[in-house]
Amino acid sequence: QVQLVESGGGLVQSGGSLRLSCSASGRTFSSYAMGWFRQAPGKEREFVAGISSTGGSTYTADSGKGRFTISRDNAKNMVYLQMNSLKPEDTAVYYCAATRMGWSRVEYWGQGTQVTVSS
Repeated sequence: QVQLVESGGGLVQSGGSLRLSCSASGRTFSSYAMGWFRQAPGKEREFVAGISSTGGSTYTADSGKGRFTISRDNAKNMVYLQMNSLKPEDTAVYYCAATRMGWSRVEYWGQGTQVTVSS
């Protein structure tokens, strides 16, 4: 069992930055790939970025390339999403996710943290 708790969301002006954090419980954290998804009002949840269990590989969706960076600290059971040059279209609830079976089969979700980017 893995429990995920996000933090770091908030209101920021266009062009600003935020760093989201995800704290994970459980002794098996380092066996999971971790990722971030987001869901804007009226839209489907979409993948934002992912990182392998060791942190050796990362992938960022086109929407965040060059602006978002995912990282993890297995010693602290933490995952981060650094978001720079934020745009109003980045406004969404951001969710932390954990999986051992690929991103189409997320095993655990956090409760989400709201990110609002004002123009």
